[in-house]
Amino acid sequence: QVQLVESGGGLVQAGGSLRLSCAASGGTLSTYFMGWFRQPPGKGREFVAAITWSQTYYADSVKGRFTISRDNAKDMVYLQMNSLKPEDTAVYSCARGRPGPAWRSWSDYDYWGQGTQVTVSS
Repeated sequence: QVQLVESGGGLVQAGGSLRLSCAASGGTLSTYFMGWFRQPPGKGREFVAAITWSQTYYADSVKGRFTISRDNAKDMVYLQMNSLKPEDTAVYSCARGRPGPAWRSWSDYDYWGQGTQVTVSS
């Protein structure tokens, strides 16, 4: 059973930065596309970013501020978040993609981490 674990969340002031990390146990990440999703307080889960083997994709709300990357040698996936805004406050989760070309919907992923809280104060 694959388990994903996120780390790196916390409290930061608006304009600050955080780097989230995602690691796996019981399986690998390096041969799958990976995604980050977030769930703001009182709202549904939303797509943030995804990475395949050669391409990255971002939600319009984070484009230019967030960067998704992966280190296949370490079997890790990261989300660098810069210029954070209060509206970025959410629980952020990483997820491993199902085989296939789709990557934007939560249903395109089969394994999820528990999530890490990111709180941005104004």
